[in-house]
Parts: sequence; C-alpha cells; structure tokens
Amino acid sequence: MNRTIAIVLTLLVAAVAGYAGWRSGQIRDEQAAPPARIDAAALGRLKNQALPEASGQTASLAQWQGKVIVVNFWATWCPPCRKEMPLLDAAQKKWGARGVQIVGIGIDEPAAIRAYAKTSGLSFPLLIAGPEFVDITVALGNLSQGLPFSVIIGRDGSVKHTKLGPFKDEALDALIEPLITQ
Repeated sequence: MNRTIAIVLTLLVAAVAGYAGWRSGQIRDEQAAPPARIDAAALGRLKNQALPEASGQTASLAQWQGKVIVVNFWATWCPPCRKEMPLLDAAQKKWGARGVQIVGIGIDEPAAIRAYAKTSGLSFPLLIAGPEFVDITVALGNLSQGLPFSVIIGRDGSVKHTKLGPFKDEALDALIEPLITQ
C-alpha cells in the first residue's frame, strides 16, 4: 500500500512539474525577446545577401537600410508560417508608410514560394533562400532551427528582437511601435 501511494505521488509530482515546464515554454514562445547573442558575421550576411524575389527580381535587406525591418523566415510546408502571413501583411500595410519593411525569407523550394506568392497577394516581398539559410537563423538565435523565426532589425541596423514561432494578435505591433520613433 505504501509503495503504491509513493508511486502515485511520484507520478503526480512529475506530471505537475512537466506541465509547469511546458506552460513556461508556451508563455516564453508567445513573447519576443531581445536576442541573447547575435553573430555579427551572420547579421552582415543576412543584410547584404542578394536573394531572388518570388516576383523574379533580386533584393537584399541593405536596400531597406534605415527602416525597421521585420525578417520572417518561413516555409510553405509550415502551417504556423502560412497562418502568420495575414498578420505580417496587415503589419506591412499599417506600418509601411512609417518606415517599416516586412520581408519574408522562404527556406523552401523556389517553385513552392513562387506559387504561394501568386495566390497570397501579400504586400511585402517574399525572398527565396535555400536550406543553407538555416545556419544564418541559428547564428541569429534560432538554436532549435524552427520556423517561423523572426528577426526585428532597428533603424540603426542592430537586432532588437527575435522570435521563434508565429506572432499573435498585437504582439508584433507592440514591438514595432517603439522602434519607429527611435
């Protein structure tokens, strides 16, 4: 009897601890955070790398220097990524005239990104990168190599926030607004 009670109590404590750890991870995932450590070389490569756009042009983040840039790494096969796209589009429409540029960098097959761009009607550019760009996201703080992963770069060119997972509701607006006045 005492052994059964000890086992039940042990399982109960483990379940509560597991739930608490999971929930703290959920809360942390819902919030963007200042970057812990950013590899300067990776940031430079991100800003200066010329990538093809889904539209056929070539672009680099350097062309938006002096703006607040929200870089969203995503893929067409990623349901949370696709679900987040309307929120990013709304942010571009809301903040674009005030010096904000949203940029999607698809870590995916070029044909899949082009097809998505044709049907989505997004107001921000979708750039095409290969799987080698996962290394850049890791150097920018995406240690779990998950998608979507966003990097918010201030007008001064430094990384202000990073976020693994999709933004929810007004969380993106709350991060952008203070940066447009700096």
